[in-house]
Amino acid sequence: MQKKLKLLMAALCIVQWATAQTDNTKTEMQGTESESAFTFTEAQLGEDDDMSQNVTIINSNNNLYANEVGYLFSPVRFRYRAFNQKYNDVYINNSLMNDMETGQFRYTLVGGLNQQTKNVEFALPFESNNFSMPGMAGSNNYNFRPAQMPAGSRITLSGANRNYTVRGMYTYNSGINSKGWAFSANLTYRWADMNTSYVEGTFYNSLSYFLGVQKMFGDGKHSLSLVTWGNPTERASQGASTDEMYWLANDNFYNPYWGYQNGQKRNSRVINDFAPTAMLTWDWNIDDNTKLTTTLTGKYSMYKSTKLNYNNSDNPSPDYWKLMPSSFYDVWGDESSSNRTQAGLTDWNIAYRYFTASKRNRQIDFDKLYYANKQASAQGADAMYYIQAKNNDALMFSLGSTLNKQLNKNTKWNVGVVAATNNGMHYQTMEDMLGATTFHNVNTYAVGTYPITDNRVQYDLNNPNAEVKVGDKFGYNYNILVNKANLWTSISQNIGMMHYTVAGKLGYTSMQRDGKMRHGMAPENSYGKSGTANFLDGGAKASATLSLGRGNTISLGAGYEHKAPLASAAFVAPEINNDFVTDLKTEQVISSEISYQLETSWLHANINGYYSRMMDVTEWQNFYFDDINSFSYVSMTGIDKEYYGIEAGLKFKVNSTFDVNVIGTISEAKNINNANVWYMSSTTGTFNDANNHQPEIVYNKNMRENGTPLTAASVGLSYHNAGWFLDLNANYYDRIYLSYSPSYRYSTTLTTRQSVGEQVYDNEGNLNESALEQAKGNGGVMVDASIGRSIRMKRGSLSINLTLTNLLNNTKICTGGYEQGRSNYTSSGNERTYKFDKNTKKYYAYGFNGMLNIAYKF
Repeated sequence: MQKKLKLLMAALCIVQWATAQTDNTKTEMQGTESESAFTFTEAQLGEDDDMSQNVTIINSNNNLYANEVGYLFSPVRFRYRAFNQKYNDVYINNSLMNDMETGQFRYTLVGGLNQQTKNVEFALPFESNNFSMPGMAGSNNYNFRPAQMPAGSRITLSGANRNYTVRGMYTYNSGINSKGWAFSANLTYRWADMNTSYVEGTFYNSLSYFLGVQKMFGDGKHSLSLVTWGNPTERASQGASTDEMYWLANDNFYNPYWGYQNGQKRNSRVINDFAPTAMLTWDWNIDDNTKLTTTLTGKYSMYKSTKLNYNNSDNPSPDYWKLMPSSFYDVWGDESSSNRTQAGLTDWNIAYRYFTASKRNRQIDFDKLYYANKQASAQGADAMYYIQAKNNDALMFSLGSTLNKQLNKNTKWNVGVVAATNNGMHYQTMEDMLGATTFHNVNTYAVGTYPITDNRVQYDLNNPNAEVKVGDKFGYNYNILVNKANLWTSISQNIGMMHYTVAGKLGYTSMQRDGKMRHGMAPENSYGKSGTANFLDGGAKASATLSLGRGNTISLGAGYEHKAPLASAAFVAPEINNDFVTDLKTEQVISSEISYQLETSWLHANINGYYSRMMDVTEWQNFYFDDINSFSYVSMTGIDKEYYGIEAGLKFKVNSTFDVNVIGTISEAKNINNANVWYMSSTTGTFNDANNHQPEIVYNKNMRENGTPLTAASVGLSYHNAGWFLDLNANYYDRIYLSYSPSYRYSTTLTTRQSVGEQVYDNEGNLNESALEQAKGNGGVMVDASIGRSIRMKRGSLSINLTLTNLLNNTKICTGGYEQGRSNYTSSGNERTYKFDKNTKKYYAYGFNGMLNIAYKF
């Protein structure tokens, strides 16, 4: 609390100092100095695969709801219409930058480049634009041309109590000189250590850079720009935990990923992320009405995430379920429960006292792990504990051209073509053996199923029993090769009071696996290249906007698409073999929207209704399945989904300086059928359909999209006058679902759950909805504020902005999480004391936090 008060007092002192400097000085209003959403939520924009709910930032100058929602609701990881981010297309200089395997754009690619990302064109799902047929969740196109960045220098200093503590940024843009050259540069550094970051045990260390040069040729008809940028980042992760563990720690931000080593804090989940990118753009103004843009892009991304693992030993996670008090005494049952014994209650109290006695008892004991490994090494055994690293690297090249043609004063035509290739390299390396001296590339999970001499326990039969040293690859090593080509076109026209747009695209996608290890579970189907899967995709969209006069406007839009499945979901067990998912199909997407807008001198209002449907969706998961003591690779196919809802925004201008803003949405985003499921055990290499070659049913109908509020609303007060701005918002969030566990809903699992006494079926054999109910997190109210001052000085200008989030310190709002993929019974059918269905893993919204930005432009 003292740190928070010091932050607030320092901010107020600086604001007062800035006010004193404005005597007899002309000021200007710059409400945009609150910075972009990249400053506000950098740690929430897809930076962490373990917290994969990404914010989709979408905007339109004429749509109040879309204009505000990405920034305003970002503390709870809000996603536009609950869509997966793969439906939001992000371009830079007309070049599509979404990852070619996952379909998502990871904002770490442009992390720290706040000034460069301000020059952006937004397109809502049915808006016309110059660079694409918009995605179902809209499209964004960032302009990274140095000549089009505002000339001058800018120094920004920031302090925060969020994921990073301090930030320094310097930006320089030369503008176009007399010889037709323009230069641009940016350097940003962000930092926090384990004692200053909001979540204990995490740190943040990031250096972002941007360098660009542009040359104008031929009286401005041609220009060539070359830009390169990157954001090398090292950061420690926060893990989700159960409410029981948060209660024991008396902290909703308890982090199980760190512990003490020689008295110093150490995090076991450290991410290194760097994706250096270079882009060459040729702009040719053919004539006053015709422009051709061609962009060549190259990117090499390197992503490494470490994880503590164990071998022939106990799980070292400090919040492992077998250690929890509720694993000894059934806190959820009644007095008749067989797991409510006096001995169990005694053990519950012992566990409770242990966890609450010391913070050290709630964290990883690295010293203990080192001791165990040294003991094992003395006996010639492999490491019992080690830190492994998941590596996902990729080399991507793309070449695309866009032609924009103004056919006449009312008609514009666009056409574009792009070809891209991506080589995704996926492998596991040994990061730290924690004091051990030996480790071998053997599937220890399978050793219990097969003898150590059996080939099936080998990860790589080409190098059996290979000794693994730090930095060596082990476990799996494969590449995913993806090629894409796309042709699109659009035409927009004004006819009287109506504006319409028609767009279409046609694409081709191929994907292939290239195994680098010959896995013992699939000796003939893991090493070398698989077959190639080829898909044709495409679609069309049409929209029309009609002005009804007196500020009234109505819009309609509809679209239909075929989308190729993602390469990240196309292989059933890519760490083991070359097999594609059975019944892999293109995804069919139907989208529609109707909107109404009223704009007067004192009132601006929008209301939008939308409906989208997806068919033949394929989803893939990989997780440790305790029921089979093995990793499980799960493919669900034939999923149909519906997304629909109402969005509204209202801006009421009280006077020239004071506005009242209201936005809100009530939405639905759910599966509408039960899917087919195939799953494979990593210890046997066999599928669940091995005998009858038929998929099992997973009862996932009515499962909602997770990690985003499906109901959200905000009421805001905004004051802007003479260089000052003050915004105060009260935001409400509800209906936040957690990621559901498919294995908990397999038809075979439901039968077993019924046999051990759960009320899965009624007397007529019908499924009880309560047996399939999806876990939810708490919603609630969050109050945010922003205050700032813009000051024109003799040379340049100074802006100060203080953003305060969650003023009421509501730490009970859930921002996501997942059901545990385990059952309440053992493999022999005995009921467990610990209830996995009651102990979901969750993340919670940060409590009171703030950021102070001071920027000087000259």
